Formats: sequence, C-alpha cells, structure tokens
Amino acid sequence: MNENTVSPTSQIDHEVVPENGTKMSIVSLPAEEIKKPNAALVISTSESEALRYNPENIATYYSSRPLKVLRRIITVLTPAIRFALGIWWDSKRGIVVKNDRRRAIQLRQILTRLGPAYIKIGQALSTRPDLVPPTYLEELTQLQDKLPPFPNEIAYQFIQEELGAPPEEIYTELSSEPIAAASLGQVYKGKLSTGEEVAVKVQRPDLRERITIDLYILRRLAGWVQKNFKRIRSDLVGILDELGDRIFEEMDYIHEGENAERFYQLYGHLKDVYVPKIYWEYTNRRVLTMEWIEGTKLTNTEEIKAEGIDARYLIEVGVQCSLRQLLEHGFFHADPHPGNLLATRDGKLAYLDFGMMSEIKLPQRYGLIEAIVHVVNRDFEALANDYVKLDFLSPDTDLTPIIPAFARVFADAQGASVAELNIKSITDELSALMYEYPFRVPPYYALIIRSLVTLEGIAIHIDPNFKVLSEAYPYVAKRLLTDPSPELRASLRDLLFKENRFRWNRLENLLRNARNNQDYDFNLVLNQGVDFLSSERGSFIRDRLIDELIKSAEALSKNVLHNFTYLLRERVGVTAINETPAATDEQQQTLEHIKRILNILRETRGFDPTQLVPQVVQIVLNPGVQRLGQQIAGQLLQKAAARLIRDLLASEEGDRSFEVSLFNHEDTKTQRNAKEVNHHFRRSIL
Repeated sequence: MNENTVSPTSQIDHEVVPENGTKMSIVSLPAEEIKKPNAALVISTSESEALRYNPENIATYYSSRPLKVLRRIITVLTPAIRFALGIWWDSKRGIVVKNDRRRAIQLRQILTRLGPAYIKIGQALSTRPDLVPPTYLEELTQLQDKLPPFPNEIAYQFIQEELGAPPEEIYTELSSEPIAAASLGQVYKGKLSTGEEVAVKVQRPDLRERITIDLYILRRLAGWVQKNFKRIRSDLVGILDELGDRIFEEMDYIHEGENAERFYQLYGHLKDVYVPKIYWEYTNRRVLTMEWIEGTKLTNTEEIKAEGIDARYLIEVGVQCSLRQLLEHGFFHADPHPGNLLATRDGKLAYLDFGMMSEIKLPQRYGLIEAIVHVVNRDFEALANDYVKLDFLSPDTDLTPIIPAFARVFADAQGASVAELNIKSITDELSALMYEYPFRVPPYYALIIRSLVTLEGIAIHIDPNFKVLSEAYPYVAKRLLTDPSPELRASLRDLLFKENRFRWNRLENLLRNARNNQDYDFNLVLNQGVDFLSSERGSFIRDRLIDELIKSAEALSKNVLHNFTYLLRERVGVTAINETPAATDEQQQTLEHIKRILNILRETRGFDPTQLVPQVVQIVLNPGVQRLGQQIAGQLLQKAAARLIRDLLASEEGDRSFEVSLFNHEDTKTQRNAKEVNHHFRRSIL
C-alpha cells in the first residue's frame, strides 16, 4: 500500500501529528493488512472525518507493536518508582515530605513529562486542598495552564493548515508567546480585523499518539484487574472507555465549539453566568478562536477580593449552574478546574474550555433527585432501590443487608441535616460500602463525581466551611415542588407521607428551602400546585391533604368551642356547662405548622397582597379547583352531619339535666343569660 493513500476499506480512527508537524491518521484496516509494519500510520488527506475513540481498533494496532508498548510502560514506571523510593528514603531521614517543595516540584515535572493523561490526573489533584498538602497543591496548580509550550513555528503551521492562511493574514494582532499552555493545547491572545479580542487555542502536535497508547495500556490494566480481582465489580474498562470518548472529543475543536454554543443555549441565561462566543470562520479541528475573557481564576481569592468581587458568591453561582447541568438538562461540564472558571471584571462566572463535556440521561437525572430525597427522608429501603435504578446494583441483588449499611453510612447525618455533609465524605463512605457489597460503578457516574468533587475542591479552597449539598438542597426542594414529571411527583408524595400520615414539617422545610432558590417564585408554586392538586395525577396527595385540612378545621373548631365554653363558665358563671376540651397537642402542632407555612409563603419572592385577590378569583374559576372545592365542602358537610347526629343522640340526658340546673340556679340574671346562650348555641348547631 502506498503510504500516501488510505485503503478504500479503511476507516480513519484518529489522527496523530509527530513532532515535525506532519498530520497522520491511525486507521482501521482489513485483517490481512493490519499486521503489516506501517499499516496503521498513513497520511490523511481528509479534513471532514470526526475524531472518534475506537478501543478495538487501537488494541488491534498496538497489540502488534509490543516493543512500543513496553517502552511506554518503562517510561511511565521508571520515574514513578524512583519518586516513590525517594519519598520513602526522605521519611527514613526524618524529612517532612508533605512540606518538601523539592519533591512537589519533582512530582509536577514527572506528570508533565508523562504527557496529557497524567497531567489531567495532576489537574484533578490540584483542586483538592483537603487531600493534597499546600506545598504540592501550589505546584500542581501550574498544570492547569502553565505547562511548557511547544514552538510557535508548529503552532503557526497548524493555524495555516487548519484555517487556510498564515496567522498574520487572519489576525491583526497575535501574542508573540502563548498566554497559557495546558494539557491538550496552548492559547494565544489575538485580535480580529473587526476589532474583537480573541483567544486562539492551538492543539499540541504529539497529542493523539501519546494519549492513545496511555489509554491502551490503562485499558489493558483495567481489564486484567477486573478479571483477577473479583471483589472489584465496577466496570473499570467501561469507565476508561467513557474517559477515552471524552478525551477524543476534547481533541476535536469543532466539537468543542459546538459544545460551547449548546452550553450557552442551556445555561447562558442564568444570572451571572457568562459563556464566550465562538468565531466559526476561524475555527477548525486543531484551532479554536473564541472571545477573549478578562478575568481571574476563582482560586486567586486575594486578587478577586481586591477587585471588589465576592468569590464565595461566584462559587454559589457555579453550584447552581452545576445543579441545572446535572439534574435538569443533563449536559454538564466534566472538567471545571480553576483554569476553566474565571471571575470576570464585572463579577460574573465565566466558563472556559468546553472540550470535556458529558451527558446524563433523563431516568438517571430523576434517579439522582430521588436518591437525594430518600437520603433526606432517611428512607434507606427506597435509597437501595434507587441504586438499582441507577445501575449501581443488579436487579437480582439481595438488598436486605444493604439497607442497614446505608443507615450506617449516613449515621453522622441522623442528628443534623444531610446538607451539612460534603460530597467527599459521602463518596468516601460509599466507596467502602461498594467494596463490601456487590456494587458496580457505572461509567457515566465517574465523570459526575469528577465534576462535583472538582467543584467542591474549588469551593473548599475559597471557604473551608462551604457545603455543596447545603447549597444544592434549595434547588432540589424547588424541583420537587414545581416539576410536573410523574417521577418527581412520586418523590414528593414519598417525602410528604409516611404510613398515610401527612408530615407537615416536611412541607414546611421544603417551602423554606425552596424559597432560597433564585428561580423560585410564589406565583410559580401557587399556579403549578393548584394545577397539580386539581388534576388526576394529584389525587393521592389531594385526598390526603383534604383529610389533613379537615382535621385542622376540626382542631380549630375545638379551640373556638373550648374558648366559648370557657367564657360561659368564667365570665357568665354558668358552671353547669362543662368546659369543652381544646385541640390535642398533635392537632395544635399541625395548626402551628400551617401558621408557619403561611408565614413562609408571605415571605416568598413574588408574594404581593395587592395581586392576591385577582389571583384567588382566577383560581376559583378554574374548573378543577371548583371540583376540588366541592369535594372539600362535601367531606366537611358529611363530617359535620355525623358529629351532629352523634352529639344529639349522646347528649339527650345531659340536655335535660342542663335545663334543670338552669332553673334551679339562685341568680335570676345568670339564669336568663344562660338560657339565651343555650338558645343561640342550639340554633348555631342546627
């Protein structure tokens, strides 16, 4: 086969660009050709082929090149073993390793030399001040955007190849050196002929080949571990394949630009979230031109504070945006390290680098919300079933021993709100649980945890007391109260009812938390709540809520009657009338909950007394609400009639003794007052 051609039966798997800048492609060839020495390395003339991760083709290619793989393994293991031995020897000599900057620099340099796959590991560690000592943390943060750049000549060559003209003809200005250099590319600051300042990202020349061989080695290692260590039930190979898919997408800048535009459409409207513009006429596979953002890394808290910006508020913005990414739309930023999150000069949170994105399917999103509800509700049996639905447990798993294990995991939360825990503490506890019981980690979950743990790491750097779950629960509460989906309505029912008893304290807590969410509005919850309760879907909650309201009305009437009889005895002096008992402690507690709920609603965003009357009129005219009112009135009438009959039959003898006691009373004036009260009281009952 001619090295400048591709077999008609071949498919481009991925491109590699050696140091000389010549673009190559790893391709899938027919079985009889794949074993030839240079069968998979051919020059690609096609610019329309998208990059796709194909582990089978990659395995076929490298399995016939064992020496190349062995050299890479030795390249990785040699510095790693040398570093580990150095750490051991330092500890024997009494050196405090965690404070040794020399070792921290050495670790950063090792990860840098090993290439993009290991740099990403270092980037993930650089966001965890709770795991990594400060000295090492400071060095690892340089892996975010301060890596050694590759020569400008290669970058300029790529710009010309991808955009069809030399850089000086495309950009009126271009920085002489890269502004930032990261694991997959480096960024120049430029200016277009129209005057817009732009960031020009150019891909590293040796990127794809180095990543491909590392993924191949790690995938083989993961398969060996899965086969030989039966206690590890997670799909390690699937997790690596998911990561491989994302990394290959990240190496395609056209795909990244599409991700950025989709991210803007879904989340660009959120308050204080900023997404830069993509300039498509200056973008291709290995070159991306996007709007230049003037800003400061979120972890540079002193600089942000000096600019009068509240870094903690921006973290709250990031958490709220992440919640919508993970639980609402499912399209999420899987790599939110500090180099990709900037505080802009006008106090907004700017997202950068949309190469590593992922998606969560709708059933999984609902499953995550349901799991949060069941944790808060201490319903560990339901939580175990959630893990089955989320693919952590197989459907035939015996959940009996797992339910009490969940109770032990969340034991720390029994005396306090679950929101007071952080994500790392929960994942650490669950990791131990997953090792003991037949859990498996589905591939999609790894990137979710990476995203959340990275974001929490940034938050902890800014505020050590920051709790991501505490910030998340208002959003979850709002979703439960307003989302019309059957899954979340079922979760709301499970939260509010236990053994058919309505739990007013749960509703009170939901409303109080939801009120703190910026998207929550009184009119929203009122209209959607009325629509739901008056529909067939809301029949379960409606029927039981009516029962609770009727019980509350009974309690209120008891209190009124109690006060009335008390006045008769104490003020009028009719001692023959027995004082009617007031509402029970339980009934009184329910009334207090209702009072507090009304106060919460009055303090909710959007509550306007001047608009309440027309709203009530509009609600009353709703046919569903009219049917609901008739149902409530009918049940109230039935209960009142039953009580009247019961009281009349049970109190005939008491009435006769009551009248005798009135006429035998010594005080004539008191007798007349008592007769009048008795007459009006009977009329009011009848």
